[in-house]
Amino acid sequence: MNDDPPSSSAPQARSWLDRLGHMLSGEPRNREELLEELRNAKDNGLLSADTLGMIEGAIGVTDKQVSDVMVPRAQMVSVPVDGSLDQILGIVIESGHSRFPVTGEDRDEVIGTLLAKDLLKCMAQRERPCDIRSLIRPVRLVPESKRLNVLLKEFRSSRHHLAVVVDEYGGVAGLVTIEDVLEEIVGDIDDEHDDESNPDAQIRLLPDGRRSVSALTPIADFNAAFNTAFSDEEYDTVGGLVTAQFGHLPEVGEETVLGNCRFQVSKADARRVHQFIVDTGKV
Repeated sequence: MNDDPPSSSAPQARSWLDRLGHMLSGEPRNREELLEELRNAKDNGLLSADTLGMIEGAIGVTDKQVSDVMVPRAQMVSVPVDGSLDQILGIVIESGHSRFPVTGEDRDEVIGTLLAKDLLKCMAQRERPCDIRSLIRPVRLVPESKRLNVLLKEFRSSRHHLAVVVDEYGGVAGLVTIEDVLEEIVGDIDDEHDDESNPDAQIRLLPDGRRSVSALTPIADFNAAFNTAFSDEEYDTVGGLVTAQFGHLPEVGEETVLGNCRFQVSKADARRVHQFIVDTGKV
């Protein structure tokens, strides 16, 4: 039998586990108390900061809707059903995506999805021409108001990785992928250009006098900050407006001019633009 006294850390760990177990099995049960206990566990060294962040993210998705994380319509990369093989192949190669909404004559007419692997497989069968229509898979439509935790469960059960988001009138509002939902749990990977002191600010002044603008900034807010008069009838955000000006999903470093503003893409990924640097002095 071991007669050694327990280590000094054991009572602390047992006390915290006892408190957590009591809270989970008794009353009251609420999210605030749960999160507080988990944060105490992190402070006591029982959880890492990354683990706590993922738990908080997993809990937080129950409060978020598809509209909070979707790629806006203006930044969607889609392929036309009547496009030529070369045109569609060019879109696939340039974007680097693996799944694409397929549209009809109108961008609100999403008739299915195209998988890049299906296109490549078809092109490898040289004995007959590649018929794009035969490759179209069913599309999943979800409303903007759907909860993220419900969508994640549906993605897992249906094995879909992409859904087209529709607004209350049945028009296309954007698209959402399983990666978009998972990022809400594991978090984004920030780079050295992010403002650590105020990462949520949509418009920030840079040391050189230019300003960093989030792609999700409402056009009305942008107009107020820059004394511009861009219309918000067709697009709600700066990202949608500027992406439409480019005519394609731009990469980091690309520039375009609207009015008296020069927009340079400073942060983007394979699905959307996140940030611009705006200069009004060199147009």
